[in-house]
Amino acid sequence: MYLIQGIFVTEDVTNEQFACNLTACKGACCWEGDFGAPLEESELAELESVYDKVAENMTPLGIAAVAARGKYTENPETEGHDTTLVDGGACAYMGKTDGGIAFCAIEKTYNEGKISWKKPISCHLYPIRVASKPEANFEALNYDRWDICSAACTKGAREKIRVYEFAKPALIRKYGEEWYEELEAAVASGF
Repeated sequence: MYLIQGIFVTEDVTNEQFACNLTACKGACCWEGDFGAPLEESELAELESVYDKVAENMTPLGIAAVAARGKYTENPETEGHDTTLVDGGACAYMGKTDGGIAFCAIEKTYNEGKISWKKPISCHLYPIRVASKPEANFEALNYDRWDICSAACTKGAREKIRVYEFAKPALIRKYGEEWYEELEAAVASGF
Protein backbone atom coordinates (compact mmCIF):
# COMPACT_ATOMS: atom_id res chain seq x y z
CA MET A 1 0.00 0.00 0.00
CA TYR A 2 1.13 3.52 -0.75
CA LEU A 3 0.51 6.65 1.30
CA ILE A 4 0.47 9.71 -0.95
CA GLN A 5 -0.17 13.05 0.78
CA GLY A 6 -2.37 11.36 3.37
CA ILE A 7 -4.29 9.21 0.84
CA PHE A 8 -3.85 5.43 0.99
CA VAL A 9 -3.60 3.72 -2.40
CA THR A 10 -3.94 -0.07 -2.46
CA GLU A 11 -1.54 -2.13 -4.51
CA ASP A 12 -4.43 -3.39 -6.65
CA VAL A 13 -4.81 0.17 -7.95
CA THR A 14 -1.13 0.32 -8.87
CA ASN A 15 -0.62 -3.29 -10.05
CA GLU A 16 -3.83 -4.53 -11.71
CA GLN A 17 -4.44 -3.76 -15.38
CA PHE A 18 -7.58 -2.13 -16.74
CA ALA A 19 -8.77 -0.11 -19.76
CA CYS A 20 -12.49 0.36 -20.44
CA ASN A 21 -13.74 -1.56 -23.44
CA LEU A 22 -17.12 0.00 -24.15
CA THR A 23 -17.66 -1.99 -27.33
CA ALA A 24 -17.66 -5.14 -25.16
CA CYS A 25 -19.52 -4.06 -22.01
CA LYS A 26 -21.65 -1.28 -23.55
CA GLY A 27 -21.19 0.76 -20.36
CA ALA A 28 -23.00 -1.72 -18.12
CA CYS A 29 -21.68 0.03 -15.00
CA CYS A 30 -24.29 2.72 -15.74
CA TRP A 31 -27.22 0.32 -15.37
CA GLU A 32 -25.96 -2.53 -13.17
CA GLY A 33 -25.81 -2.44 -9.39
CA ASP A 34 -28.07 -1.59 -6.49
CA PHE A 35 -27.32 2.12 -6.15
CA GLY A 36 -26.58 5.11 -8.33
CA ALA A 37 -23.19 6.75 -8.63
CA PRO A 38 -21.90 8.05 -5.29
CA LEU A 39 -21.91 11.84 -5.08
CA GLU A 40 -19.60 13.97 -2.98
CA GLU A 41 -21.32 16.55 -0.78
CA SER A 42 -20.02 19.40 -2.98
CA GLU A 43 -21.48 17.72 -6.07
CA LEU A 44 -25.06 18.00 -4.83
CA ALA A 45 -25.19 21.75 -5.44
CA GLU A 46 -23.31 21.26 -8.71
CA LEU A 47 -25.94 18.80 -9.94
CA GLU A 48 -28.73 21.15 -8.88
CA SER A 49 -27.16 24.04 -10.81
CA VAL A 50 -26.57 22.16 -14.09
CA TYR A 51 -29.67 19.98 -14.15
CA ASP A 52 -31.78 22.06 -16.57
CA LYS A 53 -29.05 21.93 -19.22
CA VAL A 54 -28.27 18.24 -18.55
CA ALA A 55 -31.97 17.35 -18.87
CA GLU A 56 -31.74 18.27 -22.57
CA ASN A 57 -29.58 15.14 -23.03
CA MET A 58 -31.55 12.84 -20.73
CA THR A 59 -34.12 10.22 -21.68
CA PRO A 60 -37.81 10.73 -20.84
CA LEU A 61 -37.50 7.87 -18.30
CA GLY A 62 -34.54 9.58 -16.63
CA ILE A 63 -36.37 12.90 -16.44
CA ALA A 64 -39.44 11.15 -14.98
CA ALA A 65 -37.29 9.39 -12.34
CA VAL A 66 -35.75 12.71 -11.29
CA ALA A 67 -39.20 14.34 -11.17
CA ALA A 68 -40.47 11.51 -8.94
CA ARG A 69 -37.45 10.96 -6.66
CA GLY A 70 -35.21 14.01 -6.98
CA LYS A 71 -31.92 14.75 -8.71
CA TYR A 72 -30.14 12.47 -6.23
CA THR A 73 -31.16 10.05 -3.50
CA GLU A 74 -29.91 9.13 -0.05
CA ASN A 75 -27.93 5.91 0.22
CA PRO A 76 -28.80 4.12 3.49
CA GLU A 77 -25.63 2.01 3.36
CA THR A 78 -23.15 4.87 3.03
CA GLU A 79 -25.26 7.66 4.58
CA GLY A 80 -24.28 9.67 1.51
CA HIS A 81 -26.03 10.51 -1.74
CA ASP A 82 -26.17 8.77 -5.12
CA THR A 83 -27.51 9.62 -8.55
CA THR A 84 -31.16 8.71 -8.97
CA LEU A 85 -32.00 5.40 -10.64
CA VAL A 86 -34.79 4.62 -13.11
CA ASP A 87 -36.96 1.97 -11.43
CA GLY A 88 -34.01 0.60 -9.44
CA GLY A 89 -31.97 0.00 -12.61
CA ALA A 90 -30.17 2.45 -14.87
CA CYS A 91 -28.79 5.77 -13.73
CA ALA A 92 -31.31 8.52 -14.52
CA TYR A 93 -28.50 10.43 -16.25
CA MET A 94 -27.71 7.56 -18.65
CA GLY A 95 -28.57 7.61 -22.31
CA LYS A 96 -27.62 5.20 -25.09
CA THR A 97 -26.07 5.76 -28.48
CA ASP A 98 -27.61 4.25 -31.61
CA GLY A 99 -25.08 1.44 -31.14
CA GLY A 100 -26.46 0.68 -27.68
CA ILE A 101 -23.49 2.05 -25.72
CA ALA A 102 -24.32 3.98 -22.55
CA PHE A 103 -23.32 7.61 -22.24
CA CYS A 104 -23.58 10.08 -19.37
CA ALA A 105 -25.93 12.99 -20.06
CA ILE A 106 -23.89 15.13 -17.65
CA GLU A 107 -20.65 14.40 -19.52
CA LYS A 108 -22.32 14.89 -22.90
CA THR A 109 -23.54 18.33 -21.78
CA TYR A 110 -20.01 19.11 -20.54
CA ASN A 111 -18.50 17.97 -23.87
CA GLU A 112 -20.94 20.28 -25.67
CA GLY A 113 -19.45 23.17 -23.67
CA LYS A 114 -22.72 23.98 -21.88
CA ILE A 115 -21.50 23.26 -18.32
CA SER A 116 -18.11 23.19 -16.55
CA TRP A 117 -18.70 20.05 -14.43
CA LYS A 118 -17.60 16.88 -16.25
CA LYS A 119 -19.58 14.29 -14.24
CA PRO A 120 -19.54 12.82 -10.73
CA ILE A 121 -15.96 12.13 -9.68
CA SER A 122 -16.96 8.58 -8.65
CA CYS A 123 -17.87 7.83 -12.28
CA HIS A 124 -14.73 9.49 -13.60
CA LEU A 125 -12.52 7.51 -11.19
CA TYR A 126 -14.12 4.13 -11.89
CA PRO A 127 -12.90 1.34 -11.37
CA ILE A 128 -11.31 3.12 -8.42
CA ARG A 129 -13.60 3.57 -5.44
CA VAL A 130 -12.84 6.00 -2.62
CA ALA A 131 -13.36 4.75 0.92
CA SER A 132 -13.39 7.59 3.40
CA LYS A 133 -14.09 8.36 7.02
CA PRO A 134 -13.84 12.14 7.33
CA GLU A 135 -14.20 12.00 11.11
CA ALA A 136 -11.06 9.81 11.24
CA ASN A 137 -9.26 11.82 8.53
CA PHE A 138 -9.00 8.62 6.47
CA GLU A 139 -9.24 8.15 2.71
CA ALA A 140 -8.22 5.12 0.67
CA LEU A 141 -8.38 4.27 -3.02
CA ASN A 142 -9.44 0.72 -3.84
CA TYR A 143 -9.86 -1.20 -7.08
CA ASP A 144 -13.48 -2.31 -7.52
CA ARG A 145 -13.45 -5.67 -9.28
CA TRP A 146 -16.66 -6.40 -11.15
CA ASP A 147 -17.31 -9.24 -13.59
CA ILE A 148 -18.94 -6.87 -16.08
CA CYS A 149 -15.49 -5.31 -16.53
CA SER A 150 -13.70 -8.53 -17.56
CA ALA A 151 -13.18 -7.18 -21.09
CA ALA A 152 -11.57 -4.07 -19.59
CA CYS A 153 -9.15 -6.26 -17.64
CA THR A 154 -8.26 -8.15 -20.81
CA LYS A 155 -7.75 -4.91 -22.75
CA GLY A 156 -5.68 -3.41 -19.92
CA ALA A 157 -3.44 -6.49 -19.85
CA ARG A 158 -3.05 -6.43 -23.63
CA GLU A 159 -2.18 -2.70 -23.63
CA LYS A 160 -0.23 -2.85 -20.33
CA ILE A 161 -2.30 -0.12 -18.68
CA ARG A 162 -2.60 -0.24 -14.90
CA VAL A 163 -5.70 0.97 -13.07
CA TYR A 164 -4.10 4.18 -11.81
CA GLU A 165 -2.75 4.94 -15.30
CA PHE A 166 -6.19 4.44 -16.83
CA ALA A 167 -7.69 6.74 -14.18
CA LYS A 168 -4.95 9.39 -14.47
CA PRO A 169 -7.20 12.28 -15.66
CA ALA A 170 -9.70 11.58 -12.87
CA LEU A 171 -7.01 11.22 -10.20
CA ILE A 172 -5.49 14.53 -11.28
CA ARG A 173 -8.94 16.12 -11.27
CA LYS A 174 -9.52 14.94 -7.69
CA TYR A 175 -6.07 15.23 -6.11
CA GLY A 176 -3.96 17.37 -8.46
CA GLU A 177 -0.99 16.92 -10.77
CA GLU A 178 1.58 16.98 -7.95
CA TRP A 179 -0.25 14.20 -6.11
CA TYR A 180 -0.35 12.03 -9.25
CA GLU A 181 3.35 12.61 -9.97
CA GLU A 182 4.14 11.57 -6.39
CA LEU A 183 2.13 8.38 -6.88
CA GLU A 184 3.96 7.63 -10.15
CA ALA A 185 7.33 8.16 -8.43
CA ALA A 186 6.35 5.90 -5.52
CA VAL A 187 5.21 3.13 -7.89
CA ALA A 188 8.38 3.47 -10.00
CA SER A 189 10.61 3.21 -6.92
CA GLY A 190 8.58 0.38 -5.40
CA PHE A 191 7.90 2.32 -2.19
